Amino acid sequence: MKIALIGCSGSIGRQVAEVVREHPAHFCFSALIGGKDAASLEALCAEFHPDFAGLASGGEVHLPAGTRLLKGEELLHAFDGADVALIAAGGFAGLPYTLRAAERGIRIALANKESLVCGGELVTAAVKKFGCDLVPVDSEHSALFQALSFRRDTPFSKLILTASGGPFFKLSKEELQTVTAADALRHPTWKMGPKITIDSATLLNKGYEVIEARWLYDAPFENIEAVVHPESIVHSLVSFADGAMLAQLGYPDMKLPIQLALTYPERLPCVKELDLISLGALHFFPLPKEKFPCYSLALSAGKAGGTAPTVLNAAAEIAVSAFLEGRIGFPRIAEVIDAALQQLPREDVCSLEQLQETDARARRFAQSLIYD
Repeated sequence: MKIALIGCSGSIGRQVAEVVREHPAHFCFSALIGGKDAASLEALCAEFHPDFAGLASGGEVHLPAGTRLLKGEELLHAFDGADVALIAAGGFAGLPYTLRAAERGIRIALANKESLVCGGELVTAAVKKFGCDLVPVDSEHSALFQALSFRRDTPFSKLILTASGGPFFKLSKEELQTVTAADALRHPTWKMGPKITIDSATLLNKGYEVIEARWLYDAPFENIEAVVHPESIVHSLVSFADGAMLAQLGYPDMKLPIQLALTYPERLPCVKELDLISLGALHFFPLPKEKFPCYSLALSAGKAGGTAPTVLNAAAEIAVSAFLEGRIGFPRIAEVIDAALQQLPREDVCSLEQLQETDARARRFAQSLIYD
């Protein structure tokens, strides 16, 4: 299977490379596209010798013979000759790649939340039009996909997403006023990139996943809920009309959902088998929405639809970056997002270009709140 990997130098991208190393008879890379890290891209190309490679930033890289450098708009040709597009680029930047992969009609293994959060209407319409297979890579959505027998149209009563609760689940609202970026980056169960780790700490990430579920499974928001599960063993559950629930369990390891998105319904050896006896007990708690307003803001934007989720995401990217730089405090992240959603009017979605303009406008507004 030839994989075009978009976002090869990030956390997910590095774990995709591990999967390919472990199963060289099954997988190879036809394309590797990175962000800004030329050294990382060069090392991966020297190891895997893809047909195409490039940096989204447009930087120069030294590639082995036989690997063609892609620049600018050429980057969207990274799917030439690929069997599957694994979209692991971070943020809104992943959406154009997802749409181009859909146009090519190849399987999309989607690890970029923003493609559905911001462009759910466009992506699902393109998937239907070109007949491609859209497969989730998020651990929670992979769990739902497995519980639904690898079908996104299986009938269900409710989708239940689990959240670790992040590093601040037990803190009071007053204690959250003084947490730092270093505190927020200490996730209790998952090893992820900085942006998604902060989004987990604010529970914005779980709001994103609810929006994703709405598009992936054509589910009304009232049929999607989230609960806190600190052990991160049950990755999500599906409730059915007869009262039965199906769940997927496993140790926290992104290699499993990555690999399964590539091979399903076939399963290959991947991670350590779960030891139920040593676990002893699993715990579930209601989501503390009052302490983490980013979750409710995400749901409000998702329900509003149109360009509102794009405004949500753009403001969040600016606010989280400012928090990581120490420019704003933790509670200010939600305040910036809320202000952007209130200030920028919602529009019906009509094109990628419109969403790109909305994204740029929301970023400018968020920046004005923080830097002016």
